[in-house]
Amino acid sequence: MKASQFFISTLKEAPADAEIVSHQLMMRAGLIKKLGAGIYNYMPMGLRVIRKVEAIVREEMNRAGAVECTMPVVQPAELWQETGRFEKMGPELLRIKDRHQRDFVIQPTSEEVVTDIARQELRSHKQLPKNFYQIQTKFRDERRPRFGLMRGREFIMKDAYSFDKSREAAQISYQSMRAAYARIFDRFGLSYRAVRADSGAIGGDLSEEFQVIAATGEDAIVYCAASDYAANMEKAESAPPGAARPVPGEAQTLTPTPGKSTCAAVAELLGLPLERTVKSLVLATDEKNEAGDIVGARVWLLLLRGDHDMNEVKVSKVAGLDAGFRFATVAEIEEHFGAKPGYLGPLNLLKPVTIVADREVAVMADWVCGANREDFHVTGVNWGRDLPEPALVADLRNVVAGDPSPDGKGELTIERGIEIGHVFYLGTKYSKAMNATFLGEDGKPAFFEMGCYGIGITRLPAAAIEQNHDERGIIWPDAIAPFTVVLCPIGMDRSEAVRNAAQKLHADLIAAGVDVILDDRGERPGAMFADWELIGVPHRVVLSDRGLKEGQVEYQHRRASTATQMDLADVAHYLLDHIGKQ
Repeated sequence: MKASQFFISTLKEAPADAEIVSHQLMMRAGLIKKLGAGIYNYMPMGLRVIRKVEAIVREEMNRAGAVECTMPVVQPAELWQETGRFEKMGPELLRIKDRHQRDFVIQPTSEEVVTDIARQELRSHKQLPKNFYQIQTKFRDERRPRFGLMRGREFIMKDAYSFDKSREAAQISYQSMRAAYARIFDRFGLSYRAVRADSGAIGGDLSEEFQVIAATGEDAIVYCAASDYAANMEKAESAPPGAARPVPGEAQTLTPTPGKSTCAAVAELLGLPLERTVKSLVLATDEKNEAGDIVGARVWLLLLRGDHDMNEVKVSKVAGLDAGFRFATVAEIEEHFGAKPGYLGPLNLLKPVTIVADREVAVMADWVCGANREDFHVTGVNWGRDLPEPALVADLRNVVAGDPSPDGKGELTIERGIEIGHVFYLGTKYSKAMNATFLGEDGKPAFFEMGCYGIGITRLPAAAIEQNHDERGIIWPDAIAPFTVVLCPIGMDRSEAVRNAAQKLHADLIAAGVDVILDDRGERPGAMFADWELIGVPHRVVLSDRGLKEGQVEYQHRRASTATQMDLADVAHYLLDHIGKQ
């Protein structure tokens, strides 16, 4: 490829709305152009990266025995209504009507459609296992699309769906896909971790995310350096408290705390560690009659240590809260506690509430909480003596760095990551909802055991940039660079020697299968080098009259700070030996 035949469009400055490095550099390097909120054109330079990502994913999916197909972007609502997701998925699901006022959706994922394929085409256990995958455009109507391709509304995803005859067989398919994902991300040359995760709206009871390690990542990754334990923040657990609860050592005392409505402020006023305080979070669950009308609300009080934060995913697993909850209104709080938020606690309630104590709070003694009276807290509170033992105890909190790992092998560490892949074991969640069955070995109908597996094709380049960049621009791993090698001839339009040497090296590298571009635009050296450093091509060869008189060229890897002189006759062999190894 010659640069004069290609399309190169770089910018000196990033647009004002580009907040993170990958968004800024993708815009400046001309990889993407914004069309609307969360919607981008993939420009020729960016599309080359995406196609390389797709090629590696496709190779490894095929190697793992998956079969490629393509499902429609626009899907009939009837299928989504069968599983209930048409109503449950919320505003992220873009719903549209055709000219006949029939309901359709723009696919964010394709569990319903692929399950419909399976129930029509896979009739016998003899046809199993089967794994269908596609690389297809998706749309999710994000409330706040931001960060370029990191959280766009339209994106390309590889989604795969496995169908098996038993739970044991499905676990084998799951592990096969997990291994394929590891091979894919290894080939991309990225630093990543596989972490346990919550299944979210897709469902299922086994789930892992593949996270690229990056300081700007949206997700918190929790892991133990002394073991293989790793999970995202939603799923991460620490070891349960090991020590028994201390015996009470203080009298319960009503203590003035004027104007101190946070645990941190109260702890500072009283000269106590923050972990001696307990915060009160008030939730509500709506009660409905047979017609579905709201007829009342049940109020819940969650108690967490003052230095801990609530984990909504864990809370949603608590019996009674698992059907959905909301934060209580001020009116509901005042009705039950007789006070406004900031001074709430489990003592002196006006109306009964359901108390759920975090397991750390359940083993505390002599703790501090709100007195349900403005400008007052209660110190020296103890279970059993001052209030009944908690009826419900659960893990309600986010872990913190230094917590003991749940496997007992060390402490937990937290770093940032960007999700680029996700594997789920779904079980029969979708096959039962859609009555998708096959004839088992006993001749009786059985529901498919399913798994689903996604990779963010367009998110992955952005994640790679977050992990690989410097002050000059992008540093692509060889496997997904838009071009692997760039030839930068100085004065090519004025020097026949430079022109001939550049064209011959270009032809030799193409013949050897190297993805190379020759910059024949006639740009000044500084501007030419700046473009390719911004774009991030990993291998650069500079040809000049001065060097060629000595039979030499300059080679520089994008990560190197200086160039290396080498013989023109050796450079092609050097590149062939080193591409993919740095």
